[in-house]
Amino acid sequence: MLAEMAEAGALGEEWRGAFERTPRSAFVPDAVWAPDDDAPTGYRRITKVDDPDAWWSLVNADGVVVTQVDDGHEDGPGIATSSASMPSLVAGMLRHLDVRDGHNVLDVGTGTGWTSALLCSLLGDNHVTTVEVDPAIAAEAASKLGAAGFAPKRVIGDGLEGWPDAAPYDRIHSTAAVRQVPSAWIEQTRPGGIIVTPWGTPYANAALLRLTVGEPGGPSHGQFVGNVSFLWMRAQRPHAVIEPPGAPDHRGPSAMDPELALEDVNAAFAIGLRVPGIRYEHVWDDTDPSGTYRMRLSDGAGSWASVRYAAWDAEDAVHQCGPRRLWDEIASARRWWLKEGRPGLCRFGVTIAPDGAQSVWLDDPRNPPPGPGPPPPRSGRPVRRPRP
Repeated sequence: MLAEMAEAGALGEEWRGAFERTPRSAFVPDAVWAPDDDAPTGYRRITKVDDPDAWWSLVNADGVVVTQVDDGHEDGPGIATSSASMPSLVAGMLRHLDVRDGHNVLDVGTGTGWTSALLCSLLGDNHVTTVEVDPAIAAEAASKLGAAGFAPKRVIGDGLEGWPDAAPYDRIHSTAAVRQVPSAWIEQTRPGGIIVTPWGTPYANAALLRLTVGEPGGPSHGQFVGNVSFLWMRAQRPHAVIEPPGAPDHRGPSAMDPELALEDVNAAFAIGLRVPGIRYEHVWDDTDPSGTYRMRLSDGAGSWASVRYAAWDAEDAVHQCGPRRLWDEIASARRWWLKEGRPGLCRFGVTIAPDGAQSVWLDDPRNPPPGPGPPPPRSGRPVRRPRP
């Protein structure tokens, strides 16, 4: 696998030795979770003892290995909450981190401990601090790190707060996605230092951000450098898509084929930047007489929408309620993306102001994408459903 990664350009020579000395298999827990459509939760538990062939097949592949579901709680819905990342993505993130001898690094999200071990292998234990919010995951990682001969500074706490005791850092590396870069990370990084983190919106958790920290009192600028999708920081997980009960609503046709709202990652990412707070899910809507497949959207603040894929231009295909017309905003955002020439996600970037305010831009920090704008004129027939 390492040879294939090197040949594909995913693993540079500066990291090849660390990867060879620090195999992922030494850090993945003995029990992992594999996708299984026949399982009630969508995952099947695989152990190294009971099914070694399946365990090794997962661990030695260039893929994600789910190491925890439902934050470790039993009888949950089956949502992945911790994982061992794809080796090729780990190598790419470390390449963007651009660490040098003597650098002090904060690794946010210890997880299995593998990334911390890779950093220790290159920089030495005394230059790496790693923080993990989940005590059980932190304990497992501590055991694996110790067995492999690594001893970074280990902290149990909220990674969004960094760890000021070991600051300032030359680099901060996060293995969980954020929607807002924490001010603590910038404050704890030297001017000119680099922060590498997965970044996304509730609509599209899809990008890797490389941020260069500015001088004290000045802004920090960063560019999106790749397409990645990581689990969210627990404190920044998006809201659930819930229809507000009894809200007045409107029905009408869709202005576009819903397939185009997720045409590709670049379209989805650009749309997500224009529609603050909107999250989607796909469902078979049991209340629809034809039982058709739908996209449902919510902003977590009282606005909700649903659009049908089949016969999307029919008079009853779109259902919207609340102060925002979420599906109209999605369609408007895609029109803006088309007008701009279908920009890829790597043409976008982020600026963090001294007060922590975050703004996203296209091609240049002086060119922010416009917001969703005023709501369009309300159309369709108003319907008020009885309260349950």
